[in-house]
Amino acid sequence: MDHHAGRPRAERARQLADVLRQQITDGGFPDGTLPDERVLGRRLGASRNAVREALALLCREGLLVRRRGVGTTVVLPKYGHGLDRLTGLAEELSGRGTVTNEVRAAGEVPVLPAAIAARLDVPAEAGGVYVERLRWLDGLPLSLDTSYLTADVGRAVLAGDLAGRDVFGLIEEAAGARLGRAEVAVHAVTADPDTAELLRIEPGAAVFALERLTHLADGRPVDVESVRIRADRMTLRATLHRGGPGQVPARAPSVPEA
Repeated sequence: MDHHAGRPRAERARQLADVLRQQITDGGFPDGTLPDERVLGRRLGASRNAVREALALLCREGLLVRRRGVGTTVVLPKYGHGLDRLTGLAEELSGRGTVTNEVRAAGEVPVLPAAIAARLDVPAEAGGVYVERLRWLDGLPLSLDTSYLTADVGRAVLAGDLAGRDVFGLIEEAAGARLGRAEVAVHAVTADPDTAELLRIEPGAAVFALERLTHLADGRPVDVESVRIRADRMTLRATLHRGGPGQVPARAPSVPEA
């Protein structure tokens, strides 16, 4: 029986697509191939036509592709990236994918942009370090990361292995101290032509725009980042805990390095 019967077709397709999308991103189809429409219909309690409409929607999203004689397959695997841990991308995906870094720019900046200096709590004239890297995952571009770092920490980071290491680890070695926390904002934006070319996606495709300010354990801000992440390759995840007014969570949420 189709539990979605009687609802508008577009609404029915969207609701079924939501269920399938969650199953796909949770690894519900480990070989990357979905069952046929009849099997999916039985699992979802929906008609074959309703399932076909939902699959068509996910194909338009770019999540699935349907080929005659092959069936319905996931276009690219999506990797989960925790938003409640302060970890680097290579650390986060250890054992699940190979991360490589293409260093596109790395050097000292004599005068910081005023907005960046304000976030780092330093005078603009103090200067800093700018790093831009294209992050690759299993041979395909995943994200474009740009960072402004404070001058003292940044100079030491420049001397490190930017092509092979996560920046977070290099910062901790440079500062001789652990990272403590980060504030993050995530926006959904469309890729500009330059970003699209670097990430090998169509201009106007959806990307996650992640803006982050990272502090050392003593509270000192050391890294302002802007990250553009291919939305078709990454799922941002977090475990959230509900507390009463005035309650302090057992662990303050942090964020990963994308």
